[in-house]
Amino acid sequence: MTTNSDYDDVFDRLAETIASRKGAESNTSYTASLFAKGSDTILKKIGEEATEFVLAAKHASLGGRNVFVVKEAADLIFHLFVALADRGIALDDIRAELQRREGTSGHQEKAARTER
Repeated sequence: MTTNSDYDDVFDRLAETIASRKGAESNTSYTASLFAKGSDTILKKIGEEATEFVLAAKHASLGGRNVFVVKEAADLIFHLFVALADRGIALDDIRAELQRREGTSGHQEKAARTER
């Protein structure tokens, strides 16, 4: 069994690795090739991975295995991190937003949004 300490900073390490691929030769890594193809390709991949996640979760809810949900969630998170890096958004920005929302009802938080 693994513990939380086994995963310390895995998201930070992933974000750093992704950022290091920005500007790299597109034939050297999959991540670099996504950056080279641009935002539209990155966003399309998020849509594809989100759909695959939903399908895996639906299948699991009908008696399928969660292992596929976990794999698709990892794919989705990876591609989300690529999109964040493409926009120059740090994980600390996401952490700060989640912290700001902590303790607030989801209904209240959504009603308070003023910009898009």
